[in-house]
Amino acid sequence: MKSLPKLAIFRDLRKRGVSEAIDEFLSFAKGKAEIVASYGVEDLKQTYTSDLSPSGDEVLKKCDYAIVFGGDGSIISTARNVSKASLPVIGVNVGKLGFLAEFSVAELEDFFPRLKKGTVPIDKRMMLNCRVFGDARGSDRDEKFCSAAINDIFITAGPPFRTVELKILVDGQPLAGCVSDGLIISTPTGSTAYNLSAGGPILSPKIEAVVITPICPHSLSFRPIVINADSTIEVFGVRVNEGTTISIDGQVSLNLSINDVVRVEKEDSDFLIVNNPLRSKWDTLATKLSWAEKPKYKEYPNE
Repeated sequence: MKSLPKLAIFRDLRKRGVSEAIDEFLSFAKGKAEIVASYGVEDLKQTYTSDLSPSGDEVLKKCDYAIVFGGDGSIISTARNVSKASLPVIGVNVGKLGFLAEFSVAELEDFFPRLKKGTVPIDKRMMLNCRVFGDARGSDRDEKFCSAAINDIFITAGPPFRTVELKILVDGQPLAGCVSDGLIISTPTGSTAYNLSAGGPILSPKIEAVVITPICPHSLSFRPIVINADSTIEVFGVRVNEGTTISIDGQVSLNLSINDVVRVEKEDSDFLIVNNPLRSKWDTLATKLSWAEKPKYKEYPNE
């Protein structure tokens, strides 16, 4: 007899309806699953799995799945904390858009027999690793910051809101200079987030690649570029503002100074997400963002 699936529950109680959704699911799951641990997403530190504490890491390794009740932001925050444990994430959407949070509570209940059998569709999504090194003499620089990113790493000009000038290197070779309001370095998963709003391309989530997209560049010729995921990207500040900031997934941030170096590489671990077989990535784009929607032609009753 197959043992009950072991679950870790992550919840964002700041969102309306989360408590009710969890109560409904726990009532359904009684006798069907073992709830090993429960965490508040709002209490998670915002970098790696180790921030859950060693004991938290060991608990996660005993689980089969992490179920997140919230929105895409809740899933992104959770993913940075569970990716090192190779724990697949199931997103239950109690938010607005729901690109990553693919299930409703009712759909998860219908899907539950597949959890018990262990026959679930799991996607591997690449992540990025971001390190910021401070000023130091010679080649030895002090690491000031380190975090994984699910969606993107972006640099914003910040107050006093003048354009910044950045120098971008890929694998040690100069790529471009960028005078703009900032820069976005995105994963395929994040290509439908800030990157898309800034005019960047939509990538299939299964592709291993990185998008570099300028934010309002002071040039007509600087267009987004897609590069190999194994590349090392370095960004140097030629001219920055007092409030220039680097942000990870819009959740973790650090002020950048003129002498800082941002280094971005592919993260060693992947983000594992359980797909809802009733939906596809393209369905989500079409239904949530009206992507590739047909023109609304005027209809004439006598034609």
